[in-house]
Amino acid sequence: MGRKGVAALAALAALTGGAAGCTVQPAGPGGSGGGPPVRVEVPGRSPSPPSSRAPDGDEGPSAPGAPSTRRPPRVLWSPGASGRAVRELQARLRQVAWIFHGPTGTYDEPTAKAVRGFQGRRGLPVTGVTDTVTWQRLLAMTREPGRWELYLMGGQPADAPDARCRTGRVLCISKSSRTLRWMIDGRTVSTMPVRFGSEYTPTREGVFHVYWKSRHHVSTLYDSPMPYAMFFSGGQAVHFSADFAARGYAGSSHGCVNVGDEGAVARLYGQVRDGDKVVVHW
Repeated sequence: MGRKGVAALAALAALTGGAAGCTVQPAGPGGSGGGPPVRVEVPGRSPSPPSSRAPDGDEGPSAPGAPSTRRPPRVLWSPGASGRAVRELQARLRQVAWIFHGPTGTYDEPTAKAVRGFQGRRGLPVTGVTDTVTWQRLLAMTREPGRWELYLMGGQPADAPDARCRTGRVLCISKSSRTLRWMIDGRTVSTMPVRFGSEYTPTREGVFHVYWKSRHHVSTLYDSPMPYAMFFSGGQAVHFSADFAARGYAGSSHGCVNVGDEGAVARLYGQVRDGDKVVVHW
């Protein structure tokens, strides 16, 4: 076969071989290969460029100088927020000694300061707002707070009044919710958190009556102030407690019903009369 025949066969093989990007060596003198390779491109079969998208839907690396596609963590709570979730945040921060006062349920500046301290110590962005990353780190370091950790300084809702409280003038005191309702003819006039005696000096339960009021009373047994005392059973009385105001449910009384809000108990003292009923119940 002559040189022209070999060249024709080579061209035919390139068109019918089907391999995109394959090469054909043109025959040299005597039929041997020689000279530079000739690339034959088959239209419509060019390879697609590689994808820059990472598997599983994640964004791949950005080009140099391009803005990052990573989303910031979602913000859960920030200053001004309120509610039970904020109480839990504060209770957990208290467990790791970033907050020392009792939970209030309001995301105030002391809470934001505690969050900033926690974030800075753990190498997180110091924002003062609680995002998902900050929250997960705090969860891993703390335990589920109990009810009285959440309401260490009060603020808990009162439970329903006992049936014995629905008539007359009554100091309706619940040990279950640790609250006192001042009620007149079934209507609640005011509600306040209260604290009771310890297991060694328990507050007595039952139906009593106020038999004596003493505005500036001092305990003769414990030599401790009992302002706005309203006695209802022996030496047990409803009265203001500076210790309850300072420590909340971290402490207990010697059997009395402590009120930590001095303004609230002062108003109550002005309304309660000798002979008014006192109901202490679960």
